[in-house]
Amino acid sequence: MNRLSQEEFVALFDQAALGIVTVNPQGLIVRVNNFALLQFGYEAEDVVGCKIEKLIPMRYRERHETHRNDFTGENPHQRPMGMGMDLWALRKDGTEFPVEVSLSSYTTNEGIFSIAFISDITVRKAHEDALRQMNDELEKQVDSRTRSLREALEREKELGELKSRFVSMASHEFRTPLSTILSSAYLISKYDKGEDQSKRDKHVQRIVSSVNVLTDILNDFLSVGRIEEGKIQVRKIPLELQNWMNELLAELQQLLKPQQKLEYVHEGDASICLDPSLLRHIVQNLVSNAIKFSPEGATIEIRSKHSQDLLSIAISDRGIGISEEDQKHLFERFFRGANAINIQGTGLGLHIVGRYAELLNGHVSCASRLNEGTTITVTFDLA
Repeated sequence: MNRLSQEEFVALFDQAALGIVTVNPQGLIVRVNNFALLQFGYEAEDVVGCKIEKLIPMRYRERHETHRNDFTGENPHQRPMGMGMDLWALRKDGTEFPVEVSLSSYTTNEGIFSIAFISDITVRKAHEDALRQMNDELEKQVDSRTRSLREALEREKELGELKSRFVSMASHEFRTPLSTILSSAYLISKYDKGEDQSKRDKHVQRIVSSVNVLTDILNDFLSVGRIEEGKIQVRKIPLELQNWMNELLAELQQLLKPQQKLEYVHEGDASICLDPSLLRHIVQNLVSNAIKFSPEGATIEIRSKHSQDLLSIAISDRGIGISEEDQKHLFERFFRGANAINIQGTGLGLHIVGRYAELLNGHVSCASRLNEGTTITVTFDLA
């Protein structure tokens, strides 16, 4: 190489805008340009003659030495170093920075020398990390929106099924009471004599009873709709449970079949704090079911117990009972037990009871045997 080309080489090497390090066959640094010295914070005498691994974090040094030996021992050629990997370099002050390294080589009488072209990619990596984070956030938002849309579609599907089931159930359940109302109204018009008053009273009562059935059905659907739409608001107030229960059970006496009776016992402090509207619906539904599914002359037992922060209300009947298989589905919407198909009902009552109990920080359990009776227990955590 003549003097001019030598000067050009030195200028190119020292003034290059990226770090350049030359390493001999033994892995020792023999030349380092000014840009690399600035990158690593060293003076030339600090690194020349040192192993190239001095510029690499300790945790990577052993592996790097193996790779370096492989590079110089086989057929070295120009290539990027660590493709697909994150490469890190070590400054004099102990800090690390991400780099991109390209390798080349040349051969002399002393052996194969390696040249490393080192680019500090801290800024680029920060941009990539920011872009990756932004992409992650966008993916999360897309996932969240997709999940919300899926939930909305699922809810819409459920509401569609609810409406479909309502139409199907209503066409069946409404037919009997409406027929009763129509026939009784017609017969009342025929009883126009004074001595027919008892017959008129009988049919008036049948009309009232049928209207109550229709009202209960509609109330069930209104309750399910409000629950599904999240419109149920819980308003807890202090209650004297024993007096409150006695008043409610007195109202339910009119539902009793011949010779049926209600027996109520309370244990513990009667002072509680609950939503009376939701509690009324729970107790009224369970007692009504016990009356409906129990034979004439049966006793329905209602027991409440307040101990520490727990309140339990148990309603026991001597009715047809519920099979073990049916108990697994008891609180699902529209579910009717296999032995209750011929008994009037929407299959929504216990579903509503379960959901109202959840709103009051409670849960419902069932113990039953076929043809022996059923006990439904609602337990509330009052803490």
